[in-house]
Amino acid sequence: MDIAEEDADGPEYGAGDTDERSVPEGEWEREPHPSDSLRTFGAVVQALREHAGLSRAELATRVRFSKHTVESVELGRRMPDDEFVERAEAALGNTGALRNAARHLTRGEAGLAAWFRRWARLERKAVSLCTYECRLVPGLLQSEAYARAVFDGTIPLRTDAEMETQLTARLERQAMMRERPKVPFSFIVEEYVFRRRFGDAEAMCELVDHVLECSAPRNVTLQVVPLESGLHACLDGPVQILETPAGQRLCYSEGQRNGRLISDRKEVSLLCQRYDTLRSQALSPTESRALLERLRGEL
Repeated sequence: MDIAEEDADGPEYGAGDTDERSVPEGEWEREPHPSDSLRTFGAVVQALREHAGLSRAELATRVRFSKHTVESVELGRRMPDDEFVERAEAALGNTGALRNAARHLTRGEAGLAAWFRRWARLERKAVSLCTYECRLVPGLLQSEAYARAVFDGTIPLRTDAEMETQLTARLERQAMMRERPKVPFSFIVEEYVFRRRFGDAEAMCELVDHVLECSAPRNVTLQVVPLESGLHACLDGPVQILETPAGQRLCYSEGQRNGRLISDRKEVSLLCQRYDTLRSQALSPTESRALLERLRGEL
């Protein structure tokens, strides 16, 4: 889920060349909201550099990036790419510290909770995305009024400015469904999620209309688990599954004030099996749309 619209991902971009001029445009721009993980990684780089008796200029020469880039990484102002991490690792003793620390790097993106940012970045590159939700309408399908109500009802309370920042982040995240028409998006949602009231009848109708519109494209599949279906394969809670461009499957599970990126192959395989089983237990996409249209008629 993404009640707090939150994260998941280490450095996912690779320069693949010998200096920062070859890095994709914008990759080395200063981070607008430096995260704790960036600051911690930078402190590790600085400690290893000083232990090795190197100046920033000397390390810059060895990693083939500028002194300014080394300084920005050490201060947590820039996200290091894979090339920087590997070259710095080799230059500073091959202890494994930088590789391990880099796995936990996240960007401090405004409006996204710390534990969701890495996953949000992975989503943007995914070649497929599957979502099972049993608590609320998935963030990618929420209407603006519904998203605002979700943020308004969470604790601790947010200021108006914080709510607007989170709402903007959620709406921007939804844009990838429109911008990536060849990527399959699959959603399985419990029927009672759509029956849970918020606002007035007009707001409820707007939500259902929005979900029907978002799930209309050929690359989007929405299945509803009806109330009468009983117990099923995914009772342990919501889950998201994606496939990377390299063909790796990853999962994400979120709970109270935390989220977990799952890469262990056995665990990922188990969650994929559960999702596939639930697909057969849920209504078909056509039946699901018909159910939503009936629910709308009841409002």
